[in-house]
Amino acid sequence: MVRIVKKAVERREEIIAAAGELFLVKGYDQTTMKDVMDRLQIAKGTIYHYFKSKEELLEAVLDSIVANLVEAMQAIADEARGNALEKLRHLIVKSTAADNHDQEMLDNLHRPGNTGMHLRLLAKLIVMQAPIYAEFIRQGCAEKLFATEHPLESAEFILAGFQFLTDMGIYHWTPEQLARRTGALPALIESQLQAPAGSFGFLLEVLA
Repeated sequence: MVRIVKKAVERREEIIAAAGELFLVKGYDQTTMKDVMDRLQIAKGTIYHYFKSKEELLEAVLDSIVANLVEAMQAIADEARGNALEKLRHLIVKSTAADNHDQEMLDNLHRPGNTGMHLRLLAKLIVMQAPIYAEFIRQGCAEKLFATEHPLESAEFILAGFQFLTDMGIYHWTPEQLARRTGALPALIESQLQAPAGSFGFLLEVLA
């Protein structure tokens, strides 16, 4: 029984991995369930045993991508030491470096055929990442570095505003327009969290 369950889990993961590759390279709209079947050389009944539709398969692919990214981010957060500002700096700097390693995936998400997938992935990421940031914001409030009654919501708004407004796959800003938005980010975060002036200035180096 254990072997059967293990094989079923492995098969499901194989389908998710194959579909993820096809969605990113071909685009979600251009990929069919048959494409996934052909990639894995499996029967129609097999894939529909695990996923009732392409939409359901897409949700599984997005959940898998988000789970891997958030797991990596949590590991970075667990390494952080010091006060809340020091921990946030560590988290942001290391997470940004990790994102650069996934550049191929990010480039594929920016393809025109992947816009819907891209937006849904960003939405899921914000929801899952926000609690990690919120924990450090709560610590900052306890240390009197920040002052907010809504740590989680502050994290959600900051992440949503930054990730959507500076995403060149969504908005085709000129370099000047993008610089204006990233340049305003440290002061906006400091205002949102009532943090000391200049405490998030390091973001200008990270985003340069």
